Amino acid sequence: MRKHLVAGALAAAVAGSGALALFTGVAQAAPVVSHQGRAAAAYTFTTLDDQADPTFNQLLGINVHNVIAGYFGSGAAGHPNKGYQLTPPYGQGNYGNENFPGSAQTQVTGIDDKGNTTGFWVTAGGTSHGFVAWNGVFASYTNPLTPKAKGSVNQLLGINNAGTAVGFYNDAHGHSHADKLNQATGAFTPIHVPGVSTVATGINNTGAIVGFATDAAGNTTSWLKTGTSTVAYQFPGGTDTQALGINAKNQIAGSYLDGAGVLHGFVLTSPLGPVSHWQSIDDPNGIGSTVVNGINAAGDLVGFYTDTAGNTDGMLATP
Repeated sequence: MRKHLVAGALAAAVAGSGALALFTGVAQAAPVVSHQGRAAAAYTFTTLDDQADPTFNQLLGINVHNVIAGYFGSGAAGHPNKGYQLTPPYGQGNYGNENFPGSAQTQVTGIDDKGNTTGFWVTAGGTSHGFVAWNGVFASYTNPLTPKAKGSVNQLLGINNAGTAVGFYNDAHGHSHADKLNQATGAFTPIHVPGVSTVATGINNTGAIVGFATDAAGNTTSWLKTGTSTVAYQFPGGTDTQALGINAKNQIAGSYLDGAGVLHGFVLTSPLGPVSHWQSIDDPNGIGSTVVNGINAAGDLVGFYTDTAGNTDGMLATP
């Protein structure tokens, strides 16, 4: 289960346009120092919330044209997940609803550079299926290894320009299994990485895949798979590191917990070396919780944070 990304949507499971003005807050982050001692990038942070439900927004993917994929609604009663695409200049009129036809809930989780999207949709009975919207046409996908039972879980979380999507399904014991989908053929292929539960979250245009895995002791670690090689990562001094996105430069974005249990975003540059550089990311409006979920080739970040009112707000961070 994607503990940070779905934010309870799996338990429940995702358009509306509002006349209210977009709530935007912009703040300039001070430069910080990476764990390798070099000066790290400063970011400008912008809050982007669809006023159809300003209490809960998550921005999950961003492409080279700065089009953002996300959704509003926590999945709680009266707040269903409803997907959208958001285009510059990011006003309220720039939110375009995107929901799988006939779905009770939809999350749009990934977007490629051509504007094709992926995500998952949820039935009224709580069963979730992956989807790809390719050239504007929706198609639903369910890994055939998924138990045929009400409430079963399939999610697609990232997609590249070649039409390869990645995600996971849950088995009868609730364990997640990372997989990838060929959009053109509908065929699923398992992604083999060590772990009792494994989730694939992002794929770039060269086919590098990221995700996270949880071992039998409950420890969660990020991984990067390039070809047949798999490398594991943990934020220095942190735990529960979850890689959630990867760009064309193999920069990885995600989240981790610090020693006090506070949730932060991160960017990992040059993960294959010769020297890797970690940077912790915190929205200045966030109260103890920031997640970075997507990163494009320019290094722009999208994600979400928790504010002082307890709302979940969409976040754009530009270097």
